[in-house]
Amino acid sequence: MSQADGNEDTSQKDIYTKDQGTIKSFLVEFSQGIEDVKPYYLQLREIKDRTLDVSKRVLTINLSDVSKWSEEGAMLADRAQANAKRYHEIFAEAIDSILEDSGIQNGGMGAENEVESPFPKILFRRYELRLAPQSTDAMSISLRHIRSSSIGKLVSVRGMITRCSDVKPHCEVCAYSCDRCGFEIFQQTNGKHFTPIRMCPSPVCSNQGASGEGTVHTQTRGSKFTKYQEVKLQELPNQVPIGHIPRSMNVHVLGELTRTTSPGDIVKISGVFLPTKFEGYKALKAGLTADTYLRAFQIEVEKKSYDDREGVSAEKEKELTTKVEAIAFSKDPVGRLSRSIAPEIFGHDDVKRALLLQLVSGCEKKLSDGMRIRGDINICLMGDPGVAKSQLLKYISSVAPRGVYTTGKGSSGVGLTAAITKDSATGDMALEGGALVLADKGVCCIDEFDKMDESDRTAIHEVMEQQTVSIAKAGITATLNARAAVLAAANPLYGRYNRRKGLSENINLPNSLLSRFDLMFLILDVADTDNDIALARHVTFVHKHSGATSEESGAMKKNSQGEESTSAGRGNTSLRCPPEVAPYVVEAYVSLRQQDTNGPKDSNNSDQTVMTARQLLSILRLAQALARLRFSDFVATEDVDEAIRLTHMSKASLLDSNTATNNNAEDITSRIFGIIRDYNNSVRGSTEVEYKAIEAMVLRKGFNIEQLNTCLEEYESLNILQLNEGRTAIEFLMDN
Repeated sequence: MSQADGNEDTSQKDIYTKDQGTIKSFLVEFSQGIEDVKPYYLQLREIKDRTLDVSKRVLTINLSDVSKWSEEGAMLADRAQANAKRYHEIFAEAIDSILEDSGIQNGGMGAENEVESPFPKILFRRYELRLAPQSTDAMSISLRHIRSSSIGKLVSVRGMITRCSDVKPHCEVCAYSCDRCGFEIFQQTNGKHFTPIRMCPSPVCSNQGASGEGTVHTQTRGSKFTKYQEVKLQELPNQVPIGHIPRSMNVHVLGELTRTTSPGDIVKISGVFLPTKFEGYKALKAGLTADTYLRAFQIEVEKKSYDDREGVSAEKEKELTTKVEAIAFSKDPVGRLSRSIAPEIFGHDDVKRALLLQLVSGCEKKLSDGMRIRGDINICLMGDPGVAKSQLLKYISSVAPRGVYTTGKGSSGVGLTAAITKDSATGDMALEGGALVLADKGVCCIDEFDKMDESDRTAIHEVMEQQTVSIAKAGITATLNARAAVLAAANPLYGRYNRRKGLSENINLPNSLLSRFDLMFLILDVADTDNDIALARHVTFVHKHSGATSEESGAMKKNSQGEESTSAGRGNTSLRCPPEVAPYVVEAYVSLRQQDTNGPKDSNNSDQTVMTARQLLSILRLAQALARLRFSDFVATEDVDEAIRLTHMSKASLLDSNTATNNNAEDITSRIFGIIRDYNNSVRGSTEVEYKAIEAMVLRKGFNIEQLNTCLEEYESLNILQLNEGRTAIEFLMDN
C-alpha cells in the first residue's frame, strides 16, 4: 500500500472519529418542542435503566433531526445517507459509549475504558438501532429505478409483499469453549455465512504445539441470536411498463421488524441497498457478478384495508368526511355514488349499483360454533364483446384498496390460490400466495373467466363460498385466508350470444360455479335506435372533453368522496335486523321461490335462475350493503326491496335473452296485472288486496310506480278492477 493510500485511510478514520463525537453530542443535546424535551436522551436513560420491554427497546434515529440540529449535523446526515451501513455501526458505537458512562452527562470516553475487550460490543447491546432517511430523501421509488449508484445508500422503495419466509434465529455472536483449557472465544458474524473457529487460539494451547491444541465447540447458551426473516418485494402493477415483467427484490428483516407484513400488503421499506455473493452452484457460474438485497430499517404498511388512507392530510380528510355525510343523508346516495363508477361508460345503471354494493359488501357473520358466513358479494358479468365488461373490471381493481386484476387464460390454479415454492435461504418448502390470497379483504377481478381450464376453475370453488384456500402438498397442510370478493367477466362461447341456445351452452360455466355468484348480469348488444343515439353522443362527448358528463359526486378514484363513502360504509360492522324486517325477508323469499316453482319454465335457463338458499343469503348481503351506505345501524325494508329488485333484474337479464324472441311474450302491463292476480288468488276468501302490498311486490319485480299506475288505469277502464277513494285497496269486479 502506498503512502498516499495510508494517508487517505487515516483521514477517513479521523472523519469517522469526529462524526462519532458529533453523534454523541447530538443524542445528548438534541431537543424539540416548546418544553425542550430531549427524546433520544430520555430513551437512552430508559434503555440503560432497563425500564423498557424488549419489544420497545428500538431506537430510531431520524436523519432529518440530525440535519436540523446544526450545520455540522447536516453534513453528517448526508454522509450517513450515502454510507448507511458504516454509519449505522458508528451510531451504535456512539450509543455504547454514552451507555457505558455511568452518569451519561458527557459524551466522552475516558482513556481507562479504551482497553480492548475480548467481548464484541454487539454482545452487550440491549437495544435495536434503526436509521430513518431524511424527509427530502424519504420519497419512495420503484424497484425499477434502483441503480448501482444506490449501493450502500439509505433508500426507500415501495412495492407489494409476495412472499414471507418463516422467522428463524440468526446468530450475531457465536460463543466457543475449548475442551482442553476451557478458554472462551466470541466470534462476531457478518452476514448469513461465516467460517467457524476450529482450534483454540489461547496461549495455553498454542504453547503445547500442534499435538496439544484443543478443539473448540459452539456454546449456544453464550451466543447471541436475533430474529431473522426474508421478505420478497415486488413492483406494483401500476409501476410496471406494458410488456415488462415485474421486478422483485429480497429484503432481509431483523429483530422486531419481523412478522409486521403479510403477502399482499403494499409497503414502503427504508433500508440499505447492499450486494451479496452468490451461494452454492450459482457462485460457480456468477463470476464477478453479485446479487443484491435490502437490509430493512423501517417498514410502513400502506393501504392495509379500506379504513387506511395514504397521503391524505387532516384538512383533506375533514373535507372528505363532510362531503361523505352530505352524500349519505341525501335523497338517493346509492344512485349518486353508482353514477361515479366509470362515468365514461354509458348506461349499465343496475350493474354499477351492484358493483358499488360489492365495494361496500355485507357484514361477515361468525357463529358460536366457529362457522363463518361470508359478507363479500360475488358478481359475474356475461355478454357480447364490446359492452365494457373488461373496462368495468379494470376500474374496480383500481379503486379497491386491494384490487388484483388477472385473466383466466393467463392464470393457473396455483396462480389464483397458492403455490408451494422452495425457500432459497433455507431450502424449506414455503407457501406463496396467489391472486385471491393477495386480494384478501379486497376485490379480485378475473377477466375471460370462461377461458380458464376446468382443473384451474375448480380451485376457486372453495374461495368463493368458504373464502379460504386449503393446501395439502409437499408435506404442508395449511389454510390461507382469501376473503376477497370475486368480480368475473365471461364472453359467449361462439363469439356472440346465441339466443337460440341456453345460458350454460353459451357461457360454458357449470351450475356449481354459477350458484356461487350473488348476482349475474347478461349484457347483450341489442340494436335500438334511441339507445344507440344516446350511446354515440356520450362517446363523442367523452372524446371531445376528455371525460364524462360531470356529476356532483365526481368520478370515484383514489382518496375521492366516492372511495371515502365505501370506506366509511365498510367500517360499520354492527348491523342489526329489526324484528319487523325478518318476516318481510321470509315472505319475499317464499314468494320468489313460489314464483320459480309455479311460473313458466324455460328449459334452457331454468337451472341457472332458480331461487335457492344461496340467493336468500345474497339478498341479505345486498341489503346490508345498502344499509351501510346510509350509515344506518339497521336494515330497513327499503333496503330489502332494492336488494330483491337487483336480484330480479339479474335474473331478468338472463331470461330476457330468450323471451325477447318469444312470440307469446307478455307486455309490461300484462305482467303487472299477472302479479296482482296471483297475489289475489293467494288471499283466499277475499276480492280485495292492499295497495301497499301490491306496490312493494311490483317494485321488487323490477317495475316502477308509473308502470303500476298505468296498469291500474287500463284495467280499471275495462271494469276488471278498481281502486277505492283513498287508494289503499284494489278490488276485483269480476272473476279473475
